[in-house]
Amino acid sequence: MDALPVAKSFIIGKIFNAKWVLERTKRDHALRVNVERISQQSDRLTQRLPEIHQCNSMGALRGLEGMAAKEYFYAFDDLILKSKDDFFFEERTRRPPLDRMNALLSFIYSVLTNDCCAALQGVGLDPYVGFMHVDRPGRASLALDLVEEFRPVIADRFALTLVNTGVIQAKDFEERENGGVFLSETGRKAVLGAWQRKKTEQIVHPYLQERISWGLVPYVQALLLTRFLRGDIDAYPPFMWK
Repeated sequence: MDALPVAKSFIIGKIFNAKWVLERTKRDHALRVNVERISQQSDRLTQRLPEIHQCNSMGALRGLEGMAAKEYFYAFDDLILKSKDDFFFEERTRRPPLDRMNALLSFIYSVLTNDCCAALQGVGLDPYVGFMHVDRPGRASLALDLVEEFRPVIADRFALTLVNTGVIQAKDFEERENGGVFLSETGRKAVLGAWQRKKTEQIVHPYLQERISWGLVPYVQALLLTRFLRGDIDAYPPFMWK
């Protein structure tokens, strides 16, 4: 099977949802954010979508995804509305995260990837054999593929809500000798408790047009991926939140 069309679907979903996050913040908080910058970055994401459709190699797709991620994160600091001295975003840092916002994102991405891994196993797919991410021993490549479309609309919005509502504060983090910043044990417990509550919230799935909980979204998408791989549907429909 040609992996490129499936990988494209994952990234189209990711970029579409990233644009939605920017547009939703602009709509809801127009008086508190840099509308011009958010609009500019949203427009750039829109321009990436036809480029994704037209690209003809996995290397080109990874390059376009990387550029789109930078364009999205360029406006991310504008989405942080509270405690700006404690929570700010300049660029994505990992291994280790170098500030509180990156630490929070990394932790939530890890939790969401684990949920995707469980969802894939639940429908009989091997989470370690991916389409876009290169297979490595011990690396859940397919879970990393699937999580891409969920990062903006589930993980990023959840992280922003925790900060903007004061559920997570500066005291919930600790800095280590290597300069890395991580959630404390108390912080991790607070995030996981809020995560379990988030997963019970009901939505209407944009493709199925049926009510499900946020927590079931990875499982439903894994089911749709299975249906595509069996030939029951012509293409994999990414989760595109509206």
